[in-house]
Amino acid sequence: MQAEIITIGDEILIGQILDTNSAYIAKALNKIGVSVYQITSVQDDKAHILKALKEAEENANIIIITGGLGPTKDDITKHTLAEYFNDTLEINEGVLEHVRGFFAKISSKPMLQVNVNQALVPTKATVLHNEYGTAPGMWLEQNSKIFVSLPGVPFEMEGLIDSEVIPRIQQKYKCPFIMHKTYMTYGLGESALAERIEAWEDALPKEIKLAYLPNIGKVRLRLSAKGLDKEFILAEMDRQEKLLMPQIKDVFVGIEGFEGTMEEQIGKTLTILGKTLSTAESCTGGRIAEQFTSHPGASEYFKGSVVSYATQAKIDILNISESLISEHSVVSAEVAEAMATSALNMFKSDYAIATTGNAGPTKATDKEELGTVFIAIASKAGVYSEKFNLGNLRIKVVNRAVDKALQMLQKEILKNRC
Repeated sequence: MQAEIITIGDEILIGQILDTNSAYIAKALNKIGVSVYQITSVQDDKAHILKALKEAEENANIIIITGGLGPTKDDITKHTLAEYFNDTLEINEGVLEHVRGFFAKISSKPMLQVNVNQALVPTKATVLHNEYGTAPGMWLEQNSKIFVSLPGVPFEMEGLIDSEVIPRIQQKYKCPFIMHKTYMTYGLGESALAERIEAWEDALPKEIKLAYLPNIGKVRLRLSAKGLDKEFILAEMDRQEKLLMPQIKDVFVGIEGFEGTMEEQIGKTLTILGKTLSTAESCTGGRIAEQFTSHPGASEYFKGSVVSYATQAKIDILNISESLISEHSVVSAEVAEAMATSALNMFKSDYAIATTGNAGPTKATDKEELGTVFIAIASKAGVYSEKFNLGNLRIKVVNRAVDKALQMLQKEILKNRC
């Protein structure tokens, strides 16, 4: 079972907005066993849309379209769909009643004709109720293929995918079981890791595929399995994990949920254990704190952060002694450990991360080279630090420092948990 996603809108093609809709739809389809064959973005142009629809019908069983359903003249998706299906548009009374009720809640002014036109739908379409907006979703079928048209506003599209589209697809098709499992590794490059596990990878059964997802300082190994026999897939994935783990145990730092990240994994672990975290950041400028607080529920475990970028801030806010800085310099293991200990005590947290370093382009101290970063982890069990040389490109130094800090924290939590 294959799907194609078509996003409509010049704003995507000129880079004015990011196409987050396709990612959401692809994940939702994947969860129910529908593979995405292709994602296409097209202009607000009838000929372009018609061409994309024709090609998608040749490629996929399910075609999901987002965008171009607004009330203005540049929103042409409904008219183009009507032409593609040799159909006409007519006012759907149920949709019109919804539009009237929607506008009555937000405005005392009479509706304009363009708002009434939101209730125009192809006569062959099944209307999908849009709880969060005025543009309805539309479900059409042709040549045993399904076409679904959804508004481009993300929260409206997401509501329709979850409440209407996915349940209807599951009712219509018997979909295979799909499973993903991602193993996070740090400290070994993609090529070296691939060489180490080559024999294991070559012996994988045809139902299971391996993907390497490299990033700065880390590689994620994603195992993907697909088949109609769910019990076989679960058993085989478990067997392959047991064969893989002895080969990567020295660089393995955790299992990532399909939608998860390293910081989410850490956050879940801290929440389960009832532990808390704080940070004291210099060269990373608050990036570690941002990694955690960008996710819902971070207040359960993240207590706070101090971005002590200037040396004086370390003295005034974190109470790092001037003599310690004078003796060892601001970029040193001693200062990093003092920062982490101070954050631990200040926020009364169970763990604390501290960073200090020369991210560039100029050196903050003559003692250490550009790219040198000290990262410290403090806990009730004590404090330790590590020194890294992370290159000479500022953004890479910062990103690598964040990754290394997360790696160190993950290992410390796991060590204390055992």
